[in-house]
Amino acid sequence: MGMQVQGLYRFPVKSMLGESLESADVTAAGVLGDRGYALVSEEDGKIVSAKNPRKWAGMLGFAASYVTDPVAGEAVPPVVITFPDGSTGRSDDGDIDARLSASLDRPVRLASTAPEGGAFEEVWPDIEGLAPAEFIASTSVGRDEESDEVVSDIPGGLFAPPGTFFDLSVIHVLTTATLDRLATLEPAGTFDVRRYRPNVLVAGADAGFPENEWVGRTVSVGAAAVTVTLPTMRCVMTTLAQGDLPRDRATLKAIAAHNQVEITGFGTWACAGAYADVATAGTVRVGDPVAVV
Repeated sequence: MGMQVQGLYRFPVKSMLGESLESADVTAAGVLGDRGYALVSEEDGKIVSAKNPRKWAGMLGFAASYVTDPVAGEAVPPVVITFPDGSTGRSDDGDIDARLSASLDRPVRLASTAPEGGAFEEVWPDIEGLAPAEFIASTSVGRDEESDEVVSDIPGGLFAPPGTFFDLSVIHVLTTATLDRLATLEPAGTFDVRRYRPNVLVAGADAGFPENEWVGRTVSVGAAAVTVTLPTMRCVMTTLAQGDLPRDRATLKAIAAHNQVEITGFGTWACAGAYADVATAGTVRVGDPVAVV
């Protein structure tokens, strides 16, 4: 039967819950509308990310969806944001920043363009093998006042178009094989795709961690094709509670214990999935064939 697309996902607002799609238009800037918005902290100008849970874990209590489908070459349309209490608001409401700030108990503004030099904070759980010690030390800006874990400033969108809100690259691919392997290695863990926030979930791949072998190769996905650039380094965000998923650090410990990958020029990281650039734009649908070429 071969590999096929099992799921497609878009996250209109960075660090909020997103949308499951039946089809997605993939452009040079990734899935159309993905990470079209983010919150920016009014306190320090940094991009809001649940990678700093003490400040922003509450972001995973919000969900966002587009009012209308995004159109290539046009500004992103408004989004409807569902708050943790079930109320809703739109990104073009005059009081949306005030409502978000009140709900998060920190002053924020909703933005559709990343600030120049935009960075986000990331907390490093005390998990052996998670990331290179020298990287953590060189990016550290202090320690979390509650957990005493190291906090880093990370520049956003290192391999993404300027002004966008991606962490690294514009496309994130994950296989069910990787999730199944992790669940076998750590049966008590909750290895749900929602923890990992991929754009494309691929079924039918070889058992193990197949994305590790895709680096430098092109993967055709429906009418689109992507070039895999590096494995996806995993972080504390995958351990946080969201929806009906509990807080679960065992998931990240399992990745660090069983899939440490040497990334050329970056050291050894705990990885699951792959980042990619878009080689050929096109429409992708659930059920479409996937092939590594």
